[in-house]
Amino acid sequence: MTQEMQFKTIVAQYCEVKPEEMANDMRFREDLGFSSLDFMSFLGELEDTFDIELEEEDALQVLTIGQALELLERLQ
Repeated sequence: MTQEMQFKTIVAQYCEVKPEEMANDMRFREDLGFSSLDFMSFLGELEDTFDIELEEEDALQVLTIGQALELLERLQ
């Protein structure tokens, strides 16, 4: 499984969109229906899965799947 598909599989646990139907311009809150709690839980799961440490300032600027993927790549 690619890193992107692994990432989207994690996203799919918090919404009703299948990983293969996700586009990089989809927004977490508006398009996927994430609540603030969902997003924070999701970030924690990303840290555990990909063995990274997210800075709150960086994480709060992430609005879309594409932005999150870019941040993930930079942190690895």
